[in-house]
Amino acid sequence: MRTLGLVILGLFVSLVAAWAIGVRVFVIQPIGAIPDGATLVIYGAPGLDFIDSADAFCDRKQGGVSLLCRGVVIGGVAKNSTVLVRLPYMSGLYWLTGAPDVDR
Repeated sequence: MRTLGLVILGLFVSLVAAWAIGVRVFVIQPIGAIPDGATLVIYGAPGLDFIDSADAFCDRKQGGVSLLCRGVVIGGVAKNSTVLVRLPYMSGLYWLTGAPDVDR
């Protein structure tokens, strides 16, 4: 039982350290240009929450989601950050972003 506690503590400390140095998880919902969606672990994208998406960002900043806003956010992430890991789309992580349910 003690080992499990140490593992959980180590995981927590690792997540806090990753957040502090600027590592973020960016989830792209399946949309026309990216039909399978994607989950990216990125570095160097200021202004994003630890787990974020273009839709959640647009909803927070503009009060809604539009194709133009999605494109600008995804383009900004692509231009201003370094992708550390590319993973398949994870709907559970997308749900954690708090993004509203919108059409693709």
